[in-house]
Amino acid sequence: MTAGRVLVVGDLITDVVAVLAGPPATGSDTPAAIRFSGGGQAANTAAWLAAQGVPVTLVGAVGDDGAGRERVAELEQAGVECAVARHPDRPTGTVIVLATDGERTMITERGANLRLTAAQVDEALAAAPDARHLHLSGYPLLDAESRPAGLRALAAARERGLTTSVDAASAAPLRRVGATAFLAWVRGVDLLLVNADEATVLAGGLDPAAQGRALSAAARRVVVKRGAAGAVWVDREATVTVAPARRVAVVDVTGAGDAFAAGLLAAWLDGARPAAALGRAADLGALAVSRVGARPQR
Repeated sequence: MTAGRVLVVGDLITDVVAVLAGPPATGSDTPAAIRFSGGGQAANTAAWLAAQGVPVTLVGAVGDDGAGRERVAELEQAGVECAVARHPDRPTGTVIVLATDGERTMITERGANLRLTAAQVDEALAAAPDARHLHLSGYPLLDAESRPAGLRALAAARERGLTTSVDAASAAPLRRVGATAFLAWVRGVDLLLVNADEATVLAGGLDPAAQGRALSAAARRVVVKRGAAGAVWVDREATVTVAPARRVAVVDVTGAGDAFAAGLLAAWLDGARPAAALGRAADLGALAVSRVGARPQR
């Protein structure tokens, strides 16, 4: 397995996942299975990395509250080292996830995640001399308050000779900040992960391989995640690798992209070729969608 630690920088939150029995009945009741659990793109990816035996540290922020303590404890029990700051002036972030028909809608309060700082990132890197890779969730870049921390994470990783990757996070906030700004922030990363909607925001309505080629002007390697349609890997040498998704019954897609990212990173950092890395990613993504919640089960 991967030699060296992976630092994952970004959000740690509480997920309130409601798997709806059908479309929401506006102004009335809709039956659902509801679950409270740990979430956050960065935290989920870190948990899936740890489940594969990868040494991993999460760099994030929570409130000085019960929810924050629970979220950190869950990750530590899962084998994730936590460089997580506690902030009394903000609550731990919360996301309400409405899952139905293989899709999900997220209602988000990022809370203390906005308090992530560049100094905290530097401290975490200094405390991890065995780090070889830094993975940044896009969410810190998408809010002005946490953006300096995200930018510092990428810059500090390069200064230390670490490889870097970024998950573009979410189409709606990407659209608000604009493709030009976001691609400037992530320019030079070794690996950029985008889903189909994010790829369209950043590269326009092209086919996935063309989107990947367009985005490879900013990142050395690009992976376009397409859910049930599989995934496409494109690198700057114009090499295109297409991989199918695994066929499973979909229960809840929350965290599937985070599991996919963890599988991809673990395999790629272990020297796997694109097809094998995408295969590992597809395996974890399929496992994630086959049950409720965003984290691996213990």
